[in-house]
Amino acid sequence: MTHFSDTRSLYSRLEQALLCREVEGKLRLTERLRRDWRAGALARLDAPAAYPLAEAGRPERPELVHPARVPRRSLSSRQGHGALLHAIAHIEFNAVNLALDAAWRFRELPDAFVDDWLRVAAEEAGHFRLLQARLADLDFRYGDFPAHDGLWAMTRKTDQDPLARMALVPRVLEARGLDVTPGIQRRLAAIGDAVSVAALDIILRDEVGHVRIGNHWFCELCRQRGLEPQATFRRLLEEHAMQLHRGDYNLPAREAAGFFDDELAALARLSEPPVDA
Repeated sequence: MTHFSDTRSLYSRLEQALLCREVEGKLRLTERLRRDWRAGALARLDAPAAYPLAEAGRPERPELVHPARVPRRSLSSRQGHGALLHAIAHIEFNAVNLALDAAWRFRELPDAFVDDWLRVAAEEAGHFRLLQARLADLDFRYGDFPAHDGLWAMTRKTDQDPLARMALVPRVLEARGLDVTPGIQRRLAAIGDAVSVAALDIILRDEVGHVRIGNHWFCELCRQRGLEPQATFRRLLEEHAMQLHRGDYNLPAREAAGFFDDELAALARLSEPPVDA
């Protein structure tokens, strides 16, 4: 239940969408919120301060479990095919909440920040709709498979500081989506699922823009605070016990998303096969 209600208030409408537990209702509220903001129908009226949010609005299903308990299934079965698409859909649903929370929580930032994150929220809702349709083609629904809460857990950890949020959600967690999507597309192409591959083309294109938005605001906040961005990013990784591991990195997508040349060079080294001792 929202803490206050005024249909002209950006924050009232954001809170309504963020806390909505019904899937279709959240998507509609998010998409309408973006349209009304762009049309100038919403104002940043005085509102109660943002508060710690243990959980954003979500349906009772899927069951949330520890990441290690999310079953891994072969794509050779319909269940495995559905489970993979469901996992991506769950990420996109969480991403709607992440973007809404950024616009709702960090009220000291300018209208351009709000505009960026409402755009992200609406595009994430569109991504979820694409994957929801693919699940329906396989006779599954969102909620039919267990999922984990890793993305929202990082939102809770960074709810006091937009700099930390921009560093650790777009620049780490969402950027990993840029890295893993081409491999997922290859797996789906191998079983003949060209429709899902095409949907992921749309999602990857948009996600480059979302990570670029996060990079922009991270660098802007560093500038405002007189901080060097790359040193600040490394410090935040260390403070939150996060590491960049060896593996495949989508360097062209990360470059398009605004990562620094030094970072891309370091990621290129992490992409190389290890040299045997």
